Amino acid sequence: MRTNISENEATSVNSKANSAYNRKLDLIKKYKLTKADLAWFLKNVFVSRKTDDAEITMKKQNKAFFQISGAGHEGILSATAKVLKPKHDYFIPYYRDRALCLGLGVTPFEMLCQANGNTGDTASHGRQMPAHWGNVKLNIVSKSSCTGTQFLQAVGIAEAGLHLKQMGLKDSPVYHEREIVYVSCGDGTTSQGEFWEAITTACVNKFPVMFMVEDNGYAISVPVRVQTPGASISVALANFPGLKIFNCDGNCPVESYATLVEAEKYLRAGNGPVLVHATVTRPYSHSLSDDHSYYRTKEDLADEATRDVFNSYPKFLTETGLMSSEEVKTVLDETTKEVREAMARALETAWPSKSTFEDHLYSPDVDPTSAEFETPPSFSGKEDVPLATAINMTLKSEIRRNPLMMVFGEDVADFTEVEKYENPDLKGKGGVFKVTHGVQKAAKPGQVFNSPLAEANIIGRAIGMAMRGLKPVVEIQFFDYIWTAYMQLKNEMATTRYRSGGDFKCPMVVRVPIGGYLRGGAMYHSQSGESLFTHNPGIRVVYPSNALDAIGLLRTAIRCDDPVMFLEHKHLYYQGYNRCADPGEEYMIPFGKARLVREGKDATIVAWGALVQKSVEAAKELEKEGFSVEVLDARTIAPFDFEAVFKSLRKTHRLLICHEEHKTSGYAGEIAARVNEEAFEALDAPILRVCSKDTHVAYCPDLEEVILPQTSDVVEALRKLLAY
Repeated sequence: MRTNISENEATSVNSKANSAYNRKLDLIKKYKLTKADLAWFLKNVFVSRKTDDAEITMKKQNKAFFQISGAGHEGILSATAKVLKPKHDYFIPYYRDRALCLGLGVTPFEMLCQANGNTGDTASHGRQMPAHWGNVKLNIVSKSSCTGTQFLQAVGIAEAGLHLKQMGLKDSPVYHEREIVYVSCGDGTTSQGEFWEAITTACVNKFPVMFMVEDNGYAISVPVRVQTPGASISVALANFPGLKIFNCDGNCPVESYATLVEAEKYLRAGNGPVLVHATVTRPYSHSLSDDHSYYRTKEDLADEATRDVFNSYPKFLTETGLMSSEEVKTVLDETTKEVREAMARALETAWPSKSTFEDHLYSPDVDPTSAEFETPPSFSGKEDVPLATAINMTLKSEIRRNPLMMVFGEDVADFTEVEKYENPDLKGKGGVFKVTHGVQKAAKPGQVFNSPLAEANIIGRAIGMAMRGLKPVVEIQFFDYIWTAYMQLKNEMATTRYRSGGDFKCPMVVRVPIGGYLRGGAMYHSQSGESLFTHNPGIRVVYPSNALDAIGLLRTAIRCDDPVMFLEHKHLYYQGYNRCADPGEEYMIPFGKARLVREGKDATIVAWGALVQKSVEAAKELEKEGFSVEVLDARTIAPFDFEAVFKSLRKTHRLLICHEEHKTSGYAGEIAARVNEEAFEALDAPILRVCSKDTHVAYCPDLEEVILPQTSDVVEALRKLLAY
């Protein structure tokens, strides 16, 4: 039972207090904080600071290998932990948020195990640096080192919660009534574009997101006035529609608690997002790799020391008589002992076995390369379904089947205003290539929608949804503009399962129109670059060349449990030569299984995408000259079916690799290297490549024809290979 400080006690306290404390004492009374609450704040501040100090000791002893502290931020974070609810709310805390995580239930032992990189690390299981928080039991979502990527993921987590609430499914991931998603950063990270994208999306949709900005005045050595208009993020955002802003002295747990209570009320009432701008200190350098005495004056640091919560909060408690000096000392002594014991235990804990280094790259439970995903077709109708329609059919059938599937991107919905379906004069958009046309109508409300024109927004939100248990199948409108989302794809989507030791996962599909041959597509609508994704462990890369494969591979991509890049060649969307009949709604093709397009005995061509058909045409041309050329369609590049290549090569002894991407550093080079390492004895000639020229794609059709690989280029390379 909570015992409040009585009015008489408060009056007695006031008589002892400096007038500067009056407001804090009023807040204690107003928010009914007990002595136990105030002591809890003190204990959490001390535990956090002493855990930082223990890590610093470990680093000096070479028993930790990195250290970045949360010192100076403990006041606002202890208050936040007191107000918000572990296991109910969701948290993506940044690296200074040690006190928050401790307050939510993470132990110093677990944190010090992470500093040592051992098996007691419940955040990343030895995979991430210290202060990279995560705890699946407490709803602390795995956080990477990247500054700024967390905001859009938080928006996606909040969005997923509202979808789960709307669906009301019996066996779906859990939604907690009036839950809040907390996401934090320092003042420097508010300069990241994704911070603004997330604020915008949260405000437009009234998502229950708490944006916590812990402003210690510096982004490493750069002062906030250099980065932020008005030298204050709350000033800069003062008139932002739909955003409620709270300011507080984050050095004071009492003032912070009062602010957080009000922010929590606002959020749980469904009013939309809030920004809490907390002024804090940074008494330690940015990290142990930094020395702030190089760029901060002694006077500055001395002034900050007086405001540091580790000093100022105990002083407040003792000078007001809320706690005695002896009581404060007892808390500090107990804390110091507890953390020392935790450090000793942590240093006795074993490191992970070296054999586990590849664990959790991909799902251990769902294997998309297995026979489980090899289902026979049950054909119906004519062989007149083009690749674009094949994808459309698959999206419709899968979204009808799965209420947790979410389809969004730029212009993917038929209508933003669903009532327009009633207007017979309107056909709806459904994607710039009409690939998603009608998917919205096949889905339940809220499953298909348009995103802002911002690629990182699409991917970041999808990652948040996927970590929460939904199945995002999103579209990047053109491969040429995927690069603003590359940070989310490479450093977030690809790493989620691995960096959390399997505690979190990111099963999602990213559909991307790719490639050239558009006559006029030029350099910003003709790009290829699949090797930039095969180079990222954790991502599956799929590249169908025909309608039947598109159906089977897309269904596998949607039903598997890993992140998938699904590359769709724009030139192949509506061709006549790659069509199929409807194979049925259970047809799937396993990943990592190449398709034998054409048998042969004199040479092997390995190709994917638009080069498959050009390779077939070239093989037919060489057949007139008496040569038999085998053609393999890779279908998936990660995983790649090297065994199919080796098997064919043992028969033909000559290999030509054809792809549309540039020759330099293209995936053909990886295939050639693997053949050299594992099947060199099967070669009777050098491996040759037909690829795009190492330049950008020009607008003029004649220049485009020279730059992109043509059938004639494949024919010429085959003749050279066969003549060797």
